[in-house]
Amino acid sequence: MNHETPCSRRTFLAASGLAATGAILPGGVSAAPTANPGKKQPIKIGQIGTGNQHAYKIGTLRRLTDLFDVVGFVEDDPKLRERAQKSSSFKGLKVMSTDELLAVPGLQAVAIETEERVCIPPALRCIQAGKHIHLDKPCGESLPKFKQLLDEAKARNLTVQVGYMYRNNPAVQFCIKAVKDGLIGNVFDLDTAMGRYDGAGYRNLIKDYKGGIAYILACHLIDIIVSLMGEPVKINPYLRQTRSDGVLDNCLAVFEFSRDRLATVRTSITEAKGFQRRRLKVMGDKGSIIIQPIESQGNMSGGVLTLALEEDRGGFTKGIQTVDMPPLKDRYEDQWREFAAVLNGEMVNPYTYEHDYTVHKCHLEACGLPLDV
Repeated sequence: MNHETPCSRRTFLAASGLAATGAILPGGVSAAPTANPGKKQPIKIGQIGTGNQHAYKIGTLRRLTDLFDVVGFVEDDPKLRERAQKSSSFKGLKVMSTDELLAVPGLQAVAIETEERVCIPPALRCIQAGKHIHLDKPCGESLPKFKQLLDEAKARNLTVQVGYMYRNNPAVQFCIKAVKDGLIGNVFDLDTAMGRYDGAGYRNLIKDYKGGIAYILACHLIDIIVSLMGEPVKINPYLRQTRSDGVLDNCLAVFEFSRDRLATVRTSITEAKGFQRRRLKVMGDKGSIIIQPIESQGNMSGGVLTLALEEDRGGFTKGIQTVDMPPLKDRYEDQWREFAAVLNGEMVNPYTYEHDYTVHKCHLEACGLPLDV
């Protein structure tokens, strides 16, 4: 009989290969000041758009004053601009036009936080102006246009950081490293889910998206799937409605991989207590990892991870054990720290242009959208 036992934070850090000091970043790289003894000037950055559902992350950016100098934001829609100026995330920030922002002396980077379907044109303009970008998800509805963006960024040696929100989650990082290190053996199946329960206001918003709720949520999970299993050979999308209002509120995508491996992505806005039940389950022939919830607290990075092993492996014991995570923290803090570390030459972007292209291709397929427009 298996007994569930806790695993210490020290064991977690050692097993995941993460440094215990400074900011924890993918690949075991720390953005601690010791990475470069010379003090660098804060990176000048601005933001275009406030329409993305995660545009408030500029509030986190503004708190990292040792790393960033936020010069202002752009919002051409009067209603969205007024709403932003009333929020704590944007309060006191200078409002600018895109031309004014790109003309700021020493500007190095721009965060793109427009409405989810119209992000590529302003992002491409920033790349063509020689600026690094943080591009919030999802990356538009056109794969060819996204490819053009990535190709131009690569040709100019500019960073594109896509804002998938679980990338810096320590539980997800542990899982990815554990799989790559063979802790749970050969992985044959992934089951992932992101749900929430919403009323008419959010349903009306989702109704406008061709891929329904999958367009907004599935990309976060697909990013993890591609990191763990690579590109699938086939994706089968199932976009369904549970009510008569025309909203695609219950979606499933089945990913088929070589060697008969499978992965599923479930997204819903009709799941009671859906935030608490968001999960990632990874099954291998030597063990399994379950993260549920993926985030223990809203907008905070860190979930509950259970590891099950058929035998003692990798410093862990046979049976079921809960692996302790570091203390919860702002979901976006390490993402911004990672962005700064990449721009300052302290680390290589953990996510290649090719990875981001594959994720977006899979995302569009999972939403039932064409790949050639």
